[in-house]
Amino acid sequence: MTTAAERAQGATIFTEIEALLPLVSKPIQYVGGELNAVVKPWDSVDVRWVLMYPDAYEVGAPNQGVQILYEVINELPNALAERTYSIWPDLEGHMRAAGVPQFTVDAHRAVGDFDLFGVSFSTELGYTNMLTAIDLAGIPVLAVERTIDHPIVIAGGHAAFNPEPIADFIDAAVIGDGEEAVLRITALVQQWKDEARPGGREGLLLALATSGVAYVPSFYDVTYLPDGRIQRVAPNRPDVPWRVAKHTLMDLDSWPYPKNPLVPLAETVHERMSVEIFRGCTRGCRFCQAGMITRPVRERSMSTIAEMIDNGLCKTGYNEVGLLSLSSADHSEIAEMSKALADRYAESQTSLSLPSTRVDAFNVDLANELSRNGRRSGLTFAPEGGSERMRQVINKQVTEEDLIRTVSTAYAAGWRQVKLYFMCGLPTETDDDVLQIAQLAREVIRAGREVTGSRDIRCTISIGGFIPKPHTPFQWAAQLDHEATDARLQKLKEAIRNDRQFGKAIGMRYHDGKPGIIEGLLSRGDRRVGRVILEAWRQGARFDGWSEHFSFTRWMSAAELALADQPVDVAWYTTRERQQNEVLPWDHLDSGLDSEWLWDDWQAAIAETGVGDCRWTPCSDCGVCDQMGTDIQVGPTGVTELPMPILRTSVVG
Repeated sequence: MTTAAERAQGATIFTEIEALLPLVSKPIQYVGGELNAVVKPWDSVDVRWVLMYPDAYEVGAPNQGVQILYEVINELPNALAERTYSIWPDLEGHMRAAGVPQFTVDAHRAVGDFDLFGVSFSTELGYTNMLTAIDLAGIPVLAVERTIDHPIVIAGGHAAFNPEPIADFIDAAVIGDGEEAVLRITALVQQWKDEARPGGREGLLLALATSGVAYVPSFYDVTYLPDGRIQRVAPNRPDVPWRVAKHTLMDLDSWPYPKNPLVPLAETVHERMSVEIFRGCTRGCRFCQAGMITRPVRERSMSTIAEMIDNGLCKTGYNEVGLLSLSSADHSEIAEMSKALADRYAESQTSLSLPSTRVDAFNVDLANELSRNGRRSGLTFAPEGGSERMRQVINKQVTEEDLIRTVSTAYAAGWRQVKLYFMCGLPTETDDDVLQIAQLAREVIRAGREVTGSRDIRCTISIGGFIPKPHTPFQWAAQLDHEATDARLQKLKEAIRNDRQFGKAIGMRYHDGKPGIIEGLLSRGDRRVGRVILEAWRQGARFDGWSEHFSFTRWMSAAELALADQPVDVAWYTTRERQQNEVLPWDHLDSGLDSEWLWDDWQAAIAETGVGDCRWTPCSDCGVCDQMGTDIQVGPTGVTELPMPILRTSVVG
């Protein structure tokens, strides 16, 4: 077996990998060779990125964020980007035994050979997978032990808005949209190399920090009060900003990525082409971190969306298009767009789909257009709260009357299955609030039977545990402990099971409360939680987002050991309510949201008072537009006919 010292930098190690593939499950996920993948000669560029979505290939390959950055970087003449994904435990064991390092799926190069290692987190439960990849790559797990010869490890994605729990393991974090950030980082690395790497590794990190393009945790010191709360987070270098602002990409029409969507050879969780129709959300759901941190709303024009779909279908051969955003039915021209797209592809087998639709944004005409060229599957709505009181608390301003009217319309138009998403453990929630989920499901079934005259009506309720997130009005809230969460869900399950009239027509899916406690620990943790992550990983934590791999006992054992000398524990981070004057671990990372506005909205939640959507109502002074120098960008564009009305022939079979 070739050693790292004997192998040329950037050389492929596929022969070594290939020898291990007959020994593992789903070997095709490690082979690469996807349609539209890019492999550049190693010596043709100066700056080399490896990008990772820290989960299995089947989950990570369709990820839009990684695909976009992969393409943006590879368009640069002086840079290349390749991808890597989490290795399943069966292959990890063989790789360690054979001395095979973490590798890319594009050219099967060793991850440790690259200049920059970017990891995109959509959930904190991917942290241990990052540690596995870093370690397998031959990179020291602790950032302080790395040298100029190791890649710069950069975190991104929604979970990077509080990177403090992984501060010991990453070199930097990009907050917000990544497209322009990776270009600026690439330019800084190129300049650093051209100038003979001044200051070594620290010199490059200092350039990243002082430019404002990234947050570098090692340049900030954290001090604590005797009771465990944070006293202060302060820079320890001159010219390093006290607060690091998020990146916001404006004018999405100028960034129509991905232009060459990847088509995986292995089966993935989303077998479709996806187009992001707008970014951001101002609905103001208080539990929703994604909606808060991606403000303001920035729509793509329907003409650009049409061009992206036409191009993507031609280059991929997919027959389904997902129109993606946080609330796709809220696009100001969704009705016109859906009809025009359905007309365009009426003679093809191409279908359109939306992710879960807001109850108050649904109309049957839209649904009919979306299903015209495809099968009429179930509809998904997310009331989130079981009672109207809870929906006021979370600012999900949907009434029971709205829901019943919407599902009645859907059932009358031919749909037979509806899925409803709810949360358990929301602030101020009681057992009765959760039990009202069962009552709401009963009314949905009753309405469906009445309008159709049929008993062949189904309603599935899917329930997740509420986890308070940074940069939301609920960042101060206490999380419900897992015992109470499980008890409420059990009462709900019994209420449905005991309903002789409607119970058999109601399906229920839920997760127990234990994984949510660990996600809550990682979500609102500070740097001391890094010790817990490291200990859990050393004890074998991998793929914590997968129920078959997650171990609550292991995490609690790791926390007890790692925090033994600290005045804090898991409950301190999760089930404790914070006060307004407490310094939060992410306060020095600027999402644009004014802290006083968030606090006032938290108080409004407790008072069960709603706040309007600032796209259509007066500005509520959240702070994003004025502090970030941005503005809401919505239609209408005035376009009545889509470009390229003639369907082009796909280049693939």
